[in-house]
Amino acid sequence: MSEYRDAVDGVVREVKKAVVGKGDVIGKIMMAILARGHVLVEDIPGTGKTTMALAFSRAMGLEEKRVQFTPDVLPADLTGFTVYQKATESFVYQPGAVMCNLLLADEINRTSPKTQSALLEAMEERQVTVDGVTRPVGNPFVVIATENPIGSAGTQLLPEAQLDRFMICVNMGYPTVKEEVEILKRNQLGRTTDAVEQVMNAQWLLQAQEEVENVFVHDVIYTYIAQLAKKTREMNWITMGLSPRGAVAMTAMSRAGAFLKGRNYVIPEDVTDVFSCTAMHRIQLSTKAKVGHIQKEDVLEKILEEVKKPSVSKR
Repeated sequence: MSEYRDAVDGVVREVKKAVVGKGDVIGKIMMAILARGHVLVEDIPGTGKTTMALAFSRAMGLEEKRVQFTPDVLPADLTGFTVYQKATESFVYQPGAVMCNLLLADEINRTSPKTQSALLEAMEERQVTVDGVTRPVGNPFVVIATENPIGSAGTQLLPEAQLDRFMICVNMGYPTVKEEVEILKRNQLGRTTDAVEQVMNAQWLLQAQEEVENVFVHDVIYTYIAQLAKKTREMNWITMGLSPRGAVAMTAMSRAGAFLKGRNYVIPEDVTDVFSCTAMHRIQLSTKAKVGHIQKEDVLEKILEEVKKPSVSKR
């Protein structure tokens, strides 16, 4: 376990060479990758979302492809298509962008719903079907999608079914003055991702993912996660609570968090650490909450306060 955790720690260190002052976000994305999940990074343009994704792909030595989503991107651009070759008198499959290990879906909410939905099968089933033939995508396969806030020119809401496929949603946020000074200095030397070195490969990542899946979760932890999910469905401030898929994501992220901290078992703090990033994009606030200017962060914090944390001895 330690050798794979050391390699994962090395990935985090390398990504920090390219991304300044976002240690918590980097850690959450690393957890999601270890948990075989997909990541949605939401923030305004220019905060380092794309740099973050490219740094991860380079540090882990993954085959990476990038799609800049615009209204004219077609589903076939993602899934691939077949063309007829006269010389062989046969149809030949031309792979789409999802045939890789890490897909950077840049500004995913600027493209059409039809194109967005083309990602669903690849994200959930890790396969694509073109002209009746099903083909697996890369293994491992991770989608890191960036999204500009609603209200930016040319953007539109992602459907709930699409949002629910993302294991976590994180925000980059503005840097502090000190961090921005460091960003300016690093960019004088060229692209910050050029400093990132490969410390892992796809096979090592698969082994680390298996280690994470073997992290022990006690029944009281399962019950705690289920109670948190149930609470999101009962609050007056929430019209759509956490889905069962969201509870599964919370469990997987908790395992990954325990792994990164050097444990082979989950404790309640691992759950509370990932509750917000797994629930934020899945819940919908009621009109009452919006009129009262209540934020999702406030609601989730209140849920953590009201649901009793189990007592689990650390062995």
